[in-house]
Amino acid sequence: MAKPNFIDLPGVATIPILYEDRSVMAIDKPRGWMLVPHSWQKTNWNLQAAIVSSISAGDFWARSRNLKFLKFVHRLDAETTGILLFAKSQGAVDSISDLFETRKMEKTYLAVVAGSPPQDEWTCRLQLGPAPGQIGRMVVDEQMGKEAETHFRVLQRSERLSLVEAHPLTGRTHQIRIHLAESGFPCVGDDTYGRGRDGFKLGLRAARLAYPDPFTRRRVEICAPVEGFGRDYGFDISKI
Repeated sequence: MAKPNFIDLPGVATIPILYEDRSVMAIDKPRGWMLVPHSWQKTNWNLQAAIVSSISAGDFWARSRNLKFLKFVHRLDAETTGILLFAKSQGAVDSISDLFETRKMEKTYLAVVAGSPPQDEWTCRLQLGPAPGQIGRMVVDEQMGKEAETHFRVLQRSERLSLVEAHPLTGRTHQIRIHLAESGFPCVGDDTYGRGRDGFKLGLRAARLAYPDPFTRRRVEICAPVEGFGRDYGFDISKI
């Protein structure tokens, strides 16, 4: 029987598998799932814990692959959708993590922002650090913060919104969201760094990853479908 092209977790919609090889699996992460260690049990929406439990239970999507191990190697915010990469062994975790740390992982996001940036392209290099006394929140910190760099390009504009392509060179927590907000054009639906509740869901999607496979040396490029994301905010991405 063929292996299913999705992860089937109890009680929730199936999660599409976008790419898979001997060392990694990339999924299309839905909204709501948190990326925290599987031992962290303060939420029912712990994706790592749900996957570990499903593998242990011998659910068919995992059993058909003889899968014993699957661990995320980078994070997406709970309300961010799109490509999330998992490794199938601890060795793969280490090797793929190194690609992120050495900036060999090319990352492309789509963001929907409030307003219309005056320029078509720009780069933000504001340093970021933890907000004092606010767990999980980051702030611009030019004294003690870590280096952060994001390149932005406007793809489409509408009357109230703009569709922006973001390429983060670094991978700081909430980097794209803060850099957009500090540029004056926050992500819609961003209750933390935006302009309050605006009736939208968070307009941020991980659309593409590309990297040199550390085991085979071949180039891997993974893309998530983006047309539906664009339509949710009134953009026709097929015209880009």
